[in-house]
Amino acid sequence: MPRFVIKTLQMTTPRYRLYIDESGDHTYKKIEEVSHRYLALLGVWFRQGDDYLAFADDLEKFKTDLFGRRPDSPVVLHRSDIINRKGAFGVLCDPNKRDSFDNGLLEVIDRARFKMICVVLDKKAHQDRYVDPFHPYHYCIAAMLERYAGWLVYKNVVGDVMAESRGGEEDLQLKEAYRRTYESGTLHFGRDKFQAALTSKDIKVQPKKANIAGLQLADVLAYPVKQTILVRKGLIPDPGDVFGKQVYEVGRKKFNCQEWTGEVEGYGYKCL
Repeated sequence: MPRFVIKTLQMTTPRYRLYIDESGDHTYKKIEEVSHRYLALLGVWFRQGDDYLAFADDLEKFKTDLFGRRPDSPVVLHRSDIINRKGAFGVLCDPNKRDSFDNGLLEVIDRARFKMICVVLDKKAHQDRYVDPFHPYHYCIAAMLERYAGWLVYKNVVGDVMAESRGGEEDLQLKEAYRRTYESGTLHFGRDKFQAALTSKDIKVQPKKANIAGLQLADVLAYPVKQTILVRKGLIPDPGDVFGKQVYEVGRKKFNCQEWTGEVEGYGYKCL
């Protein structure tokens, strides 16, 4: 299809945005240790307009009710800060505040209208299998974009992608992985389909301080979803009764799936 026709169609169809965050690191260092062995990219996508605005407003209200109004230093949800009670999250040392936070967060996730996908890479197995393995970002982003763009094509809609900034070199690697997939396609999904579904050849990257609602959602979901998948695959031990399991359960309903069969594996999550 001619490029100008593709762009014309993209301007008149519903638009979505995929927000991506990661759990784990992208290097091949210390991969004998379980804490460094697995990289996960988690993405959530919203229809831009009412669905996303409703979620963003709901999230801000949740934070304002708990932390008060902070126009000059907005509270940005970040899992490590929450777990370590850093900054504004110091109030969570109060058990009542912690309960209000936990329950409120679960309700916000439950009310939100979005689709979710998680791609988990076993870096050790990947390195053992290939003499010159792809960079983990390349491997994971390609698998995620195949499923996101595949859903966009199936629904006859279009979308773009945003990720949280990780710093100079890591941002360059992520941008390169995205551009490579967009321009060359993959073994399973041709570049023409990517370019018809995705409205930009570049991934958008925003810092944490930008207070992007979709990126905060991806942040709080990434670790518990990854851990639950690894437990169910028998790759790590069950951690017991942890709050992350509740986060997973409320988010589980949002997994992308095969619409005829309801199958989630391969559509909503993929283990590489």
